[in-house]
Amino acid sequence: MSRKITFLTLFLWLMTVTFPVIAQQKADTTYTFRFVPQKDMFYVPWNGNDTELARLLECIENNKTTILDGKLPLLVDGYCNSLGSEAENLATAKIRANRVKSELITRAEIKEENFITRNHATEGDFVTVRLTVPVKETAVTDADAEARRKAEAERLAAEKRAEQERLAEEQRKAEEARLAAEKAEAEKAAQQNTLADTPSETKITTDYHLSLRANLLRWATLTPDLGVEWRICPSWGIAVNGSWTSWTWSDKDHRYALWEVAPEVRYYMGEKKAWYLGAMFKTGQFNYKLSETGKQGDLMGGGITAGYQLRLNKALTLDFNLGLGYLNADFEKYEVIDGVRVRCGNETKNWCGPINAGVTLVWKLF
Repeated sequence: MSRKITFLTLFLWLMTVTFPVIAQQKADTTYTFRFVPQKDMFYVPWNGNDTELARLLECIENNKTTILDGKLPLLVDGYCNSLGSEAENLATAKIRANRVKSELITRAEIKEENFITRNHATEGDFVTVRLTVPVKETAVTDADAEARRKAEAERLAAEKRAEQERLAEEQRKAEEARLAAEKAEAEKAAQQNTLADTPSETKITTDYHLSLRANLLRWATLTPDLGVEWRICPSWGIAVNGSWTSWTWSDKDHRYALWEVAPEVRYYMGEKKAWYLGAMFKTGQFNYKLSETGKQGDLMGGGITAGYQLRLNKALTLDFNLGLGYLNADFEKYEVIDGVRVRCGNETKNWCGPINAGVTLVWKLF
């Protein structure tokens, strides 16, 4: 009998000690809010967020005094893993967490100090809010808790599968769009290559770097003229032309002789690079005697040039050009007496106006 009394006394003592502990047990309640991948905007009516928000607001209202006293903090965890780097994911997770907190501060009238926030660059695109709420009903059995946990796990798994399927569909559509864009680009490039092989092409690019030049107007006046042009890039070129001739007749009483060198820098304009502006420098010597008095001396000057190139085929182009500027000629006058040139004075002339003209045949080398 004494043993039974002793056992009953011990049992009552243990119940007295453990009952407050059981009564003060706390349960974690988690609320999950979904976000669109790569976006930080909190869409309340989207993907069940409105239901979760209503549940969370009800829980906050039931425990508002404890929350405002700082005894029951709201644990906010922001997640993002849909961006390219960890820093971008963490920054977006932080913005998402702040948007959820702003919604709760506005609707539930709580404060920033009532939250504990952490951000993660893993797991998915969502924000969780967790409260460790004291369990008010101790009659809930382990079986009920396990059933709830299992139902929540199944719900989260279903949401995760739906999210994965949606992402897979978006990736499939993006891949189809990329392939379609690549195909269209390839067709466009093929069409442009076809047009480039015909004289009626709508866009001509610089397909050479060095060319030979011959001014046909100079050749027409029995003055051989040759030059080269180096196209540094489609818009810029450097050209140099040179002329030389020497003719005498009437037993050397008449003479036509000269040499000239004219370097030029050009800037090509427009889509076809056919029009251009340039700057020219010209220097040379001359000896003319077409009447009783001859003139022999030096010339030097320069000016602005402009022109247009007409493409004939892949190798040949006609270059129409005109130069305006200034020339200085410093020369001696002479007469020929008994076959001997006799000096009869000096003269200097300055000229402003056209200083160069040409219809030049251009042969592209490479």
